[in-house]
Amino acid sequence: MSERFYVNLPLCPGPFLLDGPEAHHLAAVCRLRPGDEVCLFNGDGHEYPARITHVARREITLEILRSAAPQRELPFTLEVAAPLPKGDRSQFLIEKLTELGVTTFVPLKCGFSNTHPRETKRDKLERHVIEGCKQCGRNVLMRIEGLTDWASYCTRGKPDELRVLAHPGQAEDLASFWRAASVSDQRRVIAVGPEGGFTAAEVALAIQHGWQAVSLGPRILRVETAAIVIAAAACV
Repeated sequence: MSERFYVNLPLCPGPFLLDGPEAHHLAAVCRLRPGDEVCLFNGDGHEYPARITHVARREITLEILRSAAPQRELPFTLEVAAPLPKGDRSQFLIEKLTELGVTTFVPLKCGFSNTHPRETKRDKLERHVIEGCKQCGRNVLMRIEGLTDWASYCTRGKPDELRVLAHPGQAEDLASFWRAASVSDQRRVIAVGPEGGFTAAEVALAIQHGWQAVSLGPRILRVETAAIVIAAAACV
């Protein structure tokens, strides 16, 4: 796969001028030169193979050769809700969920949450989404919502969607649940609690509103590990 670069602009075949951080990365970091081919994407579901025609200090001239639409998205909507872990662990979580094909990520505020990210952090999280898309070849960006209280989140939704939350001590394990679940293109919503887990009241409220609680095994997992495990299972 060619080097991939994200552009927050409409794209179409023809000449294109690339500047800013992506131009610097292309020329100074990747050291690409005229004649080299790259791939541009802007999140519209397409990718745009292009050839470099000129390299200057602050901008790159390319010729976009064509538009392509490879199918790399899941055939259903997959939403993951979880409290953001601290530090670099949040970057790891966002990049891996992007690679798995998750459609939307919702940062949660729960009873045992110990971090409450500011709204300004969303810009950084969206940058991690772009980096994940560059790596895995996705041409649709995973959407990130604002910080949402669990009581509000678990009571919203549609009757026909599959809603699952991870909670230790449940009789049904994740593998058994997905083997028994009859889903195809049904929207899937999955949730993971903070390091201390969901409170008993939070679990009861969710079950009252149609959520199904499953266990991820006998060990207590970190937030990012649990979210990735349950998301990966939902992708199958």
